[in-house]
Amino acid sequence: MKKRIISFLIAVVCCISCLSLAGCGKKKSQVYFLNFKPEAASVYEEIAKTYEEETGVKVKVVTAAANTYEQTLKSEIAKSDAPTIFQVNGPIGYDEWSDYCLDIKDSKLYSFLSDDSLAIKEDGGVYAVPYVVEGYGIIYNNAIMDKYFALKNKKTDIDSVDEIDSFEELKAVVEDMSANLEALGIDGVFASTSLASGEDWRWQTHLLNIPLYHEFRENEEYDDPTLAGLNTKDIKFKYSDNFKKVFDLYTENSITGKTLLGSKSTADSMAEFALGQVAMVQNGNWAWSQIAEVEGNTVDEDDIKFMPIYTGVEGEKNQGLCIGTENYIAINKNATEEQQKASLAFLEWLFSSDKGKDYVTNRLDFITPFKTFSEDELPDDPLAREVVRYMNDDSYETVPWIFTSFPSEEFKSSVGSGMLDYVQGGKKWDELAKIVKDKWKSER
Repeated sequence: MKKRIISFLIAVVCCISCLSLAGCGKKKSQVYFLNFKPEAASVYEEIAKTYEEETGVKVKVVTAAANTYEQTLKSEIAKSDAPTIFQVNGPIGYDEWSDYCLDIKDSKLYSFLSDDSLAIKEDGGVYAVPYVVEGYGIIYNNAIMDKYFALKNKKTDIDSVDEIDSFEELKAVVEDMSANLEALGIDGVFASTSLASGEDWRWQTHLLNIPLYHEFRENEEYDDPTLAGLNTKDIKFKYSDNFKKVFDLYTENSITGKTLLGSKSTADSMAEFALGQVAMVQNGNWAWSQIAEVEGNTVDEDDIKFMPIYTGVEGEKNQGLCIGTENYIAINKNATEEQQKASLAFLEWLFSSDKGKDYVTNRLDFITPFKTFSEDELPDDPLAREVVRYMNDDSYETVPWIFTSFPSEEFKSSVGSGMLDYVQGGKKWDELAKIVKDKWKSER
């Protein structure tokens, strides 16, 4: 009898131990998110807490210190308890971490994308999706544009910005506006083309993005034009003349003479736009804060709009804004299937549930590329709304940020310096084009 009681007690203890271990197993992190953005660390921790309260699934958030993400990821990914969600820096980062990226083409997260061309793809698979995007193009003051369209003596038959869908139409409108500066109450159509050292990124990076995108997209060996750029040792600069067309349009119809552009900054050009001195300026949605903060700002928020940067390339009628990011989410291919599913479920909740979207828009301040967000759930600034409008309109074809494939900062600096020499008359365009090709080859 005593032996039976002892055996029974042992069995009970074993059962309790097993239950305890099972409970511990449930508490173990199913999701491990390695965060790239230190400024968002506290928000992500709050998001994780909310998600656990709602679903019972624990999300471990680890944030890498500023400028140490790659180093931290290399250390963490080798551990037995490795990140199940991590970030790659666009196609360049994917090239480094492709062995760890799960194919998520069948996931809800991928289906949420409003423009699936933004995803990182290879051989029919989808391996990373952007979670925050930015866009750039030609910012224009709609009040000034409407004033032009109302002119009785205008030489074009274009009556609204919506009718401009090619370089030739843009050029005709801009040059006619230049002939009517006094009637329009402006000092130039375009703001200053800032070419001071360190201030030329809008041209040697953002503007150059467009002709090289068109060249790399013709490389049939790669699905992604950025990957094509990364693997191109010699560029033809096939669309050099298109680059020249739009750059000349900017500088020849500017508030500032060509010889003075070497002293101009981006802040100068944004102030010119904010004060109503010009009708247009090339920049991105991040420029909203620059416009809003200019003392004496005269531009009404509702009049701040985007149009694409047209360069005269065949088929550009449907071209949209240049939209991209260096912030892509990937799922660890080496995590367990349970962890992978849990990680996707967490991200899908974050970008589709009411609570998750509220965090994304109002706490993280992201412009997301997901169609799960309505207009009422967007960041409250005019340029962010414009980026989302273009992303969600299937009639436009987004131009991706292939400048992430540019070989070096030295390459970009050399191009910028050459552009300044060109506008000041020290170099001919053919010489500038040679710099672009030669520097690409030597820096690659």
